[in-house]
Formats: sequence, C-alpha cells, structure tokens
Amino acid sequence: MASSSGRLEHVSNQIATRAADTTREDPWPLALLSQNIKKYVDRMSALWVEGQVVEYKPRPGTRMGFFTIRDLQQNVSMTVKAFANVIDGAGTSFDEGARVVVWVKPDFYEGNGQLSLQAREIHTAGIGDLLARIEMLRKQLAAEGLFDVSLKKSLPFLPRQVGLICGRNAKAKHDVIVNAQARWPTTRFVIREVAVQGSQCVPQVTAALQELDQIQDVDVIVITRGGGAVEDLLPFSDEILVRQAAASVTPIVSAIGHETDAPLLDLVADYRASTPTDAARKIVPDVAEQTQIIADQRHRAHHLISQRITAELQGLASVRARPIMSRPAALVDDQNEKLRMVRENMRLRISAILQLSEKAVETSRAQLRALSPQAILERGFTVLRKPDGEVITDSSQVSKGELVEGLLASGRLVAQVVGSVSAEKCAGTGL
Repeated sequence: MASSSGRLEHVSNQIATRAADTTREDPWPLALLSQNIKKYVDRMSALWVEGQVVEYKPRPGTRMGFFTIRDLQQNVSMTVKAFANVIDGAGTSFDEGARVVVWVKPDFYEGNGQLSLQAREIHTAGIGDLLARIEMLRKQLAAEGLFDVSLKKSLPFLPRQVGLICGRNAKAKHDVIVNAQARWPTTRFVIREVAVQGSQCVPQVTAALQELDQIQDVDVIVITRGGGAVEDLLPFSDEILVRQAAASVTPIVSAIGHETDAPLLDLVADYRASTPTDAARKIVPDVAEQTQIIADQRHRAHHLISQRITAELQGLASVRARPIMSRPAALVDDQNEKLRMVRENMRLRISAILQLSEKAVETSRAQLRALSPQAILERGFTVLRKPDGEVITDSSQVSKGELVEGLLASGRLVAQVVGSVSAEKCAGTGL
C-alpha cells in the first residue's frame, strides 16, 4: 500500500497547477477539470435571468422540480431546478410557454459535467410587460420597413395549392377547408398541423412556413388558429416567426382570428383575415359568383354584338335607300355630261382652228399662185429654153436659125430664131 501511495504521490507532483500549463505529456485528469470548473462556477454570483418555459412536467409530491427555459431570440436553452415551494410560489400562471424572470445560482454537477441553474425565486412576466415588449418590437420592425404596404404581395386569383398551417384537428382547419371548397370545390390543400400555442408554437410554425414556402405549387399560405386569450397569441408576435413571414416568397394570409389584439404576424402578412372563414373567402374565388360574372359578361357581349349588328343593318338600309343604289349609272351621269361638254368644246375649238388654218392656207395659196411662174405664163408670157434646157434671158444667148423651146401656160412650142435685138437697141425703141 505504501508503495502504491508513493507512486500516486509521485504522479500527483507532476500535474500542472494551471490549465495553461498542461501539455500532451502532462494532461489533467478529467475529474480535475470537472473539480476546477465547479470551483469556478461556485464563485459566480447569483443573478436574474429571463426566458420562456419550454419544458415543464409537474411531479406532485417530489421535493425538487425541473424545467427548461429558452432564449427564443438566440435559441439557447438551460435546465433549471428548484424546490417545490419555489415553483409553487410562482403561481398558477407558471407553465410551459410562460415568460419568467428567475433569481438563479449557476450550478455545475461534476458527475456528468452538466451546467444547470438553481432557482431561488421565480416570477412570471405579466401580460402588460409582454405587450410592452411586443410594442417595442413592433416599432423596431416598422422602422425597418417590414410592414410597408409596398412589400405586400398580391394573392393569386386561383391558387394551384393552398398551404395551411393550423392546429392539430383544430376547428380553424375545418373552417378554412370547408368554406374554401364550398366556394371552389376543387381547391387543394397542403396541410401542416403544428402547435399553435405554447413553447413549441414558434419553432413548429416557423419550420412549417419554411417548408411550404419551398413547394413550387403552393401559391398562398394560410396561418390560422381560432382566436384565444392574449397570452395564447404571443407566439405569433415572436420576432423569429415574424421575420420568417416577411422573408417568405409565397403570399401569406394571417387568420389568427383576434380582432382586438392583432399579433405582429397580422402586420407583416400580405393579407390579414379576421377569421378562418374570412381567409377561405380571400384565397379562392366563389364559383357561383364567377359563373354569374361569366353569364353577365356573355349577356353584355351578346347585347353589344346585337346592337352593333342592328346599327350596321340600319346603315346598310340607309345606303340601299339612296337613289344611286336604284340606278348605279347615275353615279357617272355627271361625269358623262362633263365629258360630253369637254368633247363638244374640243370639237368646236378644233373646227375653229381648222377654219382659220384653211383660210390661211387659201391665202397662202393665192399668194403663191400670184407669184408662181405659171401665173406669169397665163398672162401671156413664155419661157424660152435652148435645146439643152438653158433658159434664155438674153438675146445674145441665141443665134439666127437656132431652134428654141417655148414654155407656154398650156403646152410648149419649138421655134427657129430668125433674128435678135440686143437690150440696148430695145431700150431705144421702147420695147
């Protein structure tokens, strides 16, 4: 035993005193680490923390109770243990889903390395405090523009499928389905039944919303529950759920069914329905109403077409009643008369021009006749030519006994020159 004790003492002398001094060759035993963590945690001061009770199973008759609180903003949870009298002191409002402020002392259990909180006082947060926090969150989200009307997406006229997030076997589910299919019998639903109050509401509704938003044929998503107390609706003002709804690509209809206290989901949704039945009216058209609209449009179209046909027939009758339609040739009578007058005018003008031209020609003919050699011959003159055709204009051109040809006004003759007299001698005789 002494030998064994000595070996342990030797090993103990090799252990580093600080965690920073440990090495691969000289590590701490796990138990030593656990002891040091407990010492550190035990030195921590008691403090107030807040969160939401997400798990609590009452165990009547037990000395110690356990529950879990969660920071829903950061999704951090811790186990809390408390004596029965401490839990009883929290009042009847202490249950799953309750917001609590707890006076705790951190506690570390060496056996399994679990860190927990030892509750010394438990106080449930009043509804007024919670509503004040929701109002602060509303102002923050409004400042970020999450409630702007410009971000609202239009609901489809007739969705291929309707995503429905509702409670398990809830009346709200029945109201939406029955009323929607009463309006449009072929309406198809993709249903996700979730917790619609309590600690599991936010994570389950958020997960269902994410899932439905990714289904291509789901054209609108309805989130519904059948109203309830103000505290029951608090999860629908949770920041995580509200931001997920704002990020959704698919249009969202909020049908929480609470007129006076609208949760923040109503403000970020693309349409706020006052009740599940109102949501059903909004997501699908009324087949009877649409049938009547089609009938009215058909009647209106028939009436307009009939009016147009009647107007055209009246116009055609008016055209047919015109004189031109009984005697189409009348259409060209005026033109024929104009053409006749133009032709007559052209004939008169051409006739006048021809008369003037004829007179001019006659005048020119008379002048030409008066100046022509033939006229001279007709007055008794003769043109003498020598046998070679040379015209004799001077007596010196011929000799005595020479034959000459005489051109008369009518016919010709041949004569023999018996003599000639020169021009000088003729001038003296007066010939």
